[in-house]
Amino acid sequence: MEDGHASGFNRRAAGTLGRHLARRLVQIGVQDVFSVPGDFNLTLLDHLIAEPELNLVGCCNELNAGYAADGYARARGVGACVVTFSVGGLSVINAIAGSYSENLPIICIVGGPNSNDYGTNRILHHTIGLPDFTQELRCFQTVTCFQAVVNNLDDAHELIDTAISTALKECKPVYISVSCNLPGIPHPTFASEPVPFFLAPKVSNQMGLEAAVEATAEFLNKAVKPVLVAGPKLRVARAQQAFVELANVCGYPIAIMPSGKGLVPEHHPHFIGTYWGAISTNFCGEIVESADAYVFAGPIFNDYSSVGYSLLIKKEKAVIVQPNRVTVGNGPSFGWVFMADFLTALTQKLRKNTTALENYQRIFVPPCIPLKRENNEPLRVNILFKHIQNMLSGDTAVISETGDSWFNCQKLRLPENCGYEFQMQYGSIGWAVGATLGYAQAAKDKRVIACIGDGSFQVTAQDISTMIRCGQRSIIFLINNGGYSIEVEIHDGPYNVIKNWNYTGLVDAINNGQGGCWTSKVRTEEELLDAISKATGEQKDSLCFIEVIVHKDDTSKELLEWGSRVSAANSRPPNPQ
Repeated sequence: MEDGHASGFNRRAAGTLGRHLARRLVQIGVQDVFSVPGDFNLTLLDHLIAEPELNLVGCCNELNAGYAADGYARARGVGACVVTFSVGGLSVINAIAGSYSENLPIICIVGGPNSNDYGTNRILHHTIGLPDFTQELRCFQTVTCFQAVVNNLDDAHELIDTAISTALKECKPVYISVSCNLPGIPHPTFASEPVPFFLAPKVSNQMGLEAAVEATAEFLNKAVKPVLVAGPKLRVARAQQAFVELANVCGYPIAIMPSGKGLVPEHHPHFIGTYWGAISTNFCGEIVESADAYVFAGPIFNDYSSVGYSLLIKKEKAVIVQPNRVTVGNGPSFGWVFMADFLTALTQKLRKNTTALENYQRIFVPPCIPLKRENNEPLRVNILFKHIQNMLSGDTAVISETGDSWFNCQKLRLPENCGYEFQMQYGSIGWAVGATLGYAQAAKDKRVIACIGDGSFQVTAQDISTMIRCGQRSIIFLINNGGYSIEVEIHDGPYNVIKNWNYTGLVDAINNGQGGCWTSKVRTEEELLDAISKATGEQKDSLCFIEVIVHKDDTSKELLEWGSRVSAANSRPPNPQ
């Protein structure tokens, strides 16, 4: 009797791999998983659907599923996608590479071959025709921080948990391949409810921290007009609050690198704009580059953020604070010192110095407003963004597609709690469609306003369909200027002209009379104002798609300057051998 009772208890307690994975995703904060079904992942998808706290979002293609997981992770802190072996994995890999470059934890799950086929000489479908199944794994090794190939139930629990915890600790994507015959088989290692993770916080080397703070305080306290500049790695370092508290105390002006936009409150009284070299916000670039000391918190200096390597920044004047290292001038450098700890400790040691902020306030002239237009004059891009600015609030978030939207959206002044995302390091055109889907699914309390160029939209347009299916209410401004404007300004050619589509007609066809989606095509400011009024009024609960037709040469002045400098960097001749 007792033995029977015990064995019954063990049977009940042993869960399945599929349920364990589903519960783990819920525990780490994932409520939506973006997927494309394929024969190798169908059984796994059954188990994900069976989890009541998990919603499976079917996407039109794997690339968009990956971009959606990326957008979701920006709002939630972690995202997940599920695809099938090889044909799915190699399709999603571009999106995963982008998430790797932007330090986003993505759990990329692939349904893999039957466990009995490993180590045999069989050739399987969805492969390149060789009996070696490791091609997909080898491709993912360069764009993920951990790879788990689960083809044996005995170590499946350990591999899955190690992969997920590594993604959270490293803030990078991971790859989990699960053999298609394993998700439904009970195994004693899988308890019915997995014990939640405890990820021990990283603690700075105390002696290194104290030495770094001492050296930095001495460096900055003797400066005449120091400034603070926030970079994109504030997010991965979870140091946004510490950065703001430092700014409150020290009195330095705050600038952001372009890829740091959205990570620092722009309503802060010390905020002076975007530092982007020659295309900085007016008066911001001058204040930063004329400073005798600057603190860069979490910067990425690449050819795009440095405007073709043309920043007038001197290393000997800079304190570079990376997520786990601080370098003061040309040296010394302190490792295993974490950014949030460092900024918090530095707050106690800096003398207040408002000289640079006062200099900025002295020279500042408010930005001019766009010239008054004639009645029925064709719409100009600067007029469009003037009205997008008026739409922003703490209940909105901006998604800016790769292209001229980078430069126009960078000039938007974000109200308190307004979200902002773009993909500056990887710069993959088409990212914004999937990212809008994912972000809107994660942040249902915000209305997403996406600015997407026509060239980018043509890459990933299909998943407008998924937005409609999910009942999303984003506002998409499709900027139709007939081509790849950003590439025109770097290097023009006939390849930068694209076939014009009837974009509103396409979205109406995708909607197919289902409802919950409203489109408008605008050519003048009057039509734009009417469309915005409807989108924020009677259509406020619909997906709103506004096609804005503008002149092909109507670009921001920043793109013109940036394009010529990046072009010069790209076309440098080979160094003499």
